[in-house]
Amino acid sequence: MSDTKKVAVLMGSDSDWPVVKAACAQLKEWEIPFEAHILSAHRTPAAAAEFAKNARANGFGVILCAAGMAAHLAGAIAANTTLPVVGIPMKGGAMDGLDALLATVQMPSGIPVATVALNGAKNAAVLAAQILAVADEALAARLDAARAAMAEQIAKKEAALQAELNG
Repeated sequence: MSDTKKVAVLMGSDSDWPVVKAACAQLKEWEIPFEAHILSAHRTPAAAAEFAKNARANGFGVILCAAGMAAHLAGAIAANTTLPVVGIPMKGGAMDGLDALLATVQMPSGIPVATVALNGAKNAAVLAAQILAVADEALAARLDAARAAMAEQIAKKEAALQAELNG
């Protein structure tokens, strides 16, 4: 764990926390160090840019950004770092998250933001872990074990279904 880069979990508002905490829980489960912060692309643009510009030097390897409605946080962060940025578009607002999804996924050429599903905080954490695991064999082993456990759960559910259908 000591060599694992940190993950930054950023949200544009504290209203994003009920969804975003799933990402933090997943990172904690896999022993990935992280920090969570509230930064706004619109209300604290200088602080957001400063965070992004210093993220690599501060030991981060991936940045997760949750934002709703105009959802510019991921793009604003990506504009100021070459670290991988994963956007988590948040449901809500007049368009129920479609605006956040489009704002997050439609980045200009050269400034990519990987994007997960609406409210997809857990998958954002999984993607961050997979990115970090490219250079971290211990983390890669934890991910392999998690995948094996998922497959085992599905096999048990399949066996239970077949027992119910045939018994």
